[in-house]
Amino acid sequence: MLNVIVFFVLLVTFGIMAALVAAANQFLGVMAFLGAVLGALLIAMMVRVARQWERCLVLRLGNVIGLKGPGIFFVIPVVDEVHTVDTRVITNDIPKQQVITQDNVPVEINGVLYFRIKDPEIAITKVQNVTYAIGQYAQTALRDVVGGLSLDQLLSEREKIGAAIEKLVEKEAEAWGVDVTGIRLQDIEMPEDLKKMMSRQASAEREKRATITKAEGDKLAAVNLAAAAQLMAASPGAMQLRTLQTIDGLGPTPSNTVVLAIPIDVIQLIQKYAQGGPGAALPAPPLPLPAPVA
Repeated sequence: MLNVIVFFVLLVTFGIMAALVAAANQFLGVMAFLGAVLGALLIAMMVRVARQWERCLVLRLGNVIGLKGPGIFFVIPVVDEVHTVDTRVITNDIPKQQVITQDNVPVEINGVLYFRIKDPEIAITKVQNVTYAIGQYAQTALRDVVGGLSLDQLLSEREKIGAAIEKLVEKEAEAWGVDVTGIRLQDIEMPEDLKKMMSRQASAEREKRATITKAEGDKLAAVNLAAAAQLMAASPGAMQLRTLQTIDGLGPTPSNTVVLAIPIDVIQLIQKYAQGGPGAALPAPPLPLPAPVA
């Protein structure tokens, strides 16, 4: 954009000068105008602008003379060649790779590669296409790492696998002037039959845990009931209070009718007589309660 502005400004300036010359001599005016156009074009081609995240490698007659930017810099038209490099983090997709794991399970894996060019001179002069090269190397490293793992490791250790692939790629990319910032695995696709078997296995494992939990709960309930029975056996009125509490919990609805065939007092008298033997005297019956006074 700056080149276009410079070109038109110079063209207008030189055009005015050519018009003044043409007033004196028409032929010289035409030549001056053509020279103005050519001069404005050459000067506009000399001006280059690099943005904040860009670096420009300048080659003069094929030889590297240095990096330019960010900002305005000047080059010699036709003689200098400029290669612009983006130094921001670049995201490169790793396409799906067909891989066979260590336990002979075919899977398809894709991922994403994050990198940035830290040395533009090396990235341009040492590698023909650094983005394509690092993408291909990342695919190869992914297949090598995943091929040495089992399916369980692949599903449970994604972060470690990404770190291992990143280490391999970074070792090679360092010589290319590239800094690898991260590699992440995205999707892992398995055969449908294997997915169904894994689903059944997970369901069986959950059912196993549920059965164990229920058995432990029944055991704990039995221990608590035994402790409660011992505690109530030590207190004479505890069982009777517990029975009354249970009857009260049934609620006063017509559908809940409780019939006591033998009163609890009679049962207790029989138990005491059985413990004392045939010759034991029966305890005196409880005294009747006084009638309420009106």
